[in-house]
Amino acid sequence: MSEGADADAVEEPPKGWVRASLSDVASVRLGRQRSPKDHEGESMRPYMRAANVGWEGLQLDDVKHMNFSDEEAEKYRLHVGDIVLNEASGSPNEVGKPALWNGEIDNCCFQNTLIRVRCEAGEPRFFLHLLRFEAMRGSFGRSARGVGVRHLGAAALAQWPISLPPAPEQRRIADALEARLARVDKLVSALDRTRQRLAAIRRAILLDLVPDCDAWPADWEATTTAGAGEVELGRARHPDWHDGPEMHPYLRVANVFEDRIDTSDVMEMDFSGIFDRYRLEPGDILLNEGQSPHLVGRPAMYRGNPPNVAFTNSLLRFRASPNVLPEWALLVFRRHLHAGRFMREVRITTSIAHLSAKRLKSVEFPVPPLDQQKRLLALAERCFSTVDEAERRADRAATHIAVLRRALLADAFAGRLVPQDPADEPSEKLLKRVRAQREAAEAERKAARRAARKATAGKRKPPQGDANSAAPPPPRTPTDAAVTGEQTALFLEFSS
Repeated sequence: MSEGADADAVEEPPKGWVRASLSDVASVRLGRQRSPKDHEGESMRPYMRAANVGWEGLQLDDVKHMNFSDEEAEKYRLHVGDIVLNEASGSPNEVGKPALWNGEIDNCCFQNTLIRVRCEAGEPRFFLHLLRFEAMRGSFGRSARGVGVRHLGAAALAQWPISLPPAPEQRRIADALEARLARVDKLVSALDRTRQRLAAIRRAILLDLVPDCDAWPADWEATTTAGAGEVELGRARHPDWHDGPEMHPYLRVANVFEDRIDTSDVMEMDFSGIFDRYRLEPGDILLNEGQSPHLVGRPAMYRGNPPNVAFTNSLLRFRASPNVLPEWALLVFRRHLHAGRFMREVRITTSIAHLSAKRLKSVEFPVPPLDQQKRLLALAERCFSTVDEAERRADRAATHIAVLRRALLADAFAGRLVPQDPADEPSEKLLKRVRAQREAAEAERKAARRAARKATAGKRKPPQGDANSAAPPPPRTPTDAAVTGEQTALFLEFSS
């Protein structure tokens, strides 16, 4: 059994259920590998890849095509009721994420970033929810192998242990789950709308406290970011600096969120002779230099944790002048982020948007008198404290919803969601029927192959009495056998 199975997956199944592997009731296949030579051809067909599989189902707004021969298309074509799962991901929490194929696109195939599960008996919706449950609770991610990109593998998935209910109960479980999960999804949608309203309120507060430049009060100094402080790009990373005599922690774009620095994953590299140049001081503002376009310039203040830390060139550092409070600078940059001001300065390379130090320096920056900066910051703190508390409540609600969803799924696959029916055919009989069907299909394939070989051999055999047919070879002698390496039986007589 797979190492990915959790302790709660091995509790005793209910009466009528049976322990099995996924391959006992479904065929499991890895998709077809992509190759540059298949980008064009006479048999271009649509195919699914990992990017098309989301937690809420299939995402079909960006479907790619590649060349499949007729034989390949037959092998990799998706059928209604097939389940496709992410075979690999850089995030363990995304490994094994599944979706159900309902024939949305004709003659669609799948690529090797996906694994296909085709149920041979039972209810595909039941297996979809079962596999989603395993992915959501991280079982697939823990079982996956690899550094950087984690791979589940079709062989590991085929041997995944399951508790199999009778087929009628599978349908009852799927129906009950979908009814209950629909209500949970409504809660999620309501929570999403609440978050959107809170984000709109936060944006409105920022735009009200720091208006557009044509609405700045007359006593505010109108300058640029360069006029309000110093801007510097962080140090580039290099494999040669992974070890060295002056190892120091550094922050990168993955650590910097809006008004928050995440210190759960801080890396180190060698800063021999140059650490002082890139050392952060409390009050420094860090902005994302490279990100997706709407997140470029996302700012946070360094407040001294972790200590003695530097920053890389995925970040820009702003160090305020004496007449600019660091908190005010953070407020201005947050305003520019939400107003889309930084997006007007970005340049996109290989799908990553960049905000260079030069372009950041030219962005407008208001500098009110210090007493007004303090007053506006106090007002911002009061306004944001209400929004922050509402967001904390939304986070707690999201946690409760996630717990509720997982509890529903756990009850479903432990046999506690719907009652068992003694009249249902036991799962053991279902497995026997699948085995019998597979054996019959295999026997039929073998018979077809034998017939094909016989037909081919018949075509090769020359007609009897054909003058052009080859004469039979002469009898082999021991000398001949020695040349060819064959063994020859020698008949010896022994006198008594």
